Amino acid sequence: MDWGTVSVEDLVEAVKEVEWSSPPRPLNEFFSKFTIPRSSNKWNSRLKCNLYYYRTNYFLMILFILGLGFLRRPLAIVAALSTALTIAFLNDSFAGTFSEKVTRTVRRFSPHLAAKTRPPLMPVLRGRPSSKRAIYICGRPRWLFVLMFSVVSLILWFVSCGLLTLLWALAVGLLATIMHASFRTPNLKARLNTFREEFRAVWRNYSDI
Repeated sequence: MDWGTVSVEDLVEAVKEVEWSSPPRPLNEFFSKFTIPRSSNKWNSRLKCNLYYYRTNYFLMILFILGLGFLRRPLAIVAALSTALTIAFLNDSFAGTFSEKVTRTVRRFSPHLAAKTRPPLMPVLRGRPSSKRAIYICGRPRWLFVLMFSVVSLILWFVSCGLLTLLWALAVGLLATIMHASFRTPNLKARLNTFREEFRAVWRNYSDI
């Protein structure tokens, strides 16, 4: 797979569709081999490949850096967790799993209320790409949950007075992510994984026709 031809939008869509519960890569593999890219094209391809392959590791690393920055601010840690949940809602797999578990819990205590959490019936359009289908959480559009938790996160950041620390922690986390993705040499497992994901995407679109 030529990652140099993959756009940022395609990369974001691919990350949104992957299984959210996939475990992080082992640390001995994550910190294994580093080399300097030979050209800007090589760097561009390597950056996108590593961002996709080590996505869970980078997500956990940024959370860890945020946690270190707010050890003395418990409320800011809650804000960080709320922000992480907001980002997780953007993943299709996590949104579906979260909705299913919440609906199942509500159904145990209030079957009448659980009926209201079901998503509305949508007409099936043959040939429609799966990445364009509407995602619902507890019967409501996903964007509503993303907006609601984003507002809660902003309020918590403001109340905890940790906005400046948040910016520094995010800057350090993003810089560490870009540095690692730029110099970590893609291994054979990463290449095979991307080929497998590419095949799945092609097969999924073919089966929708």
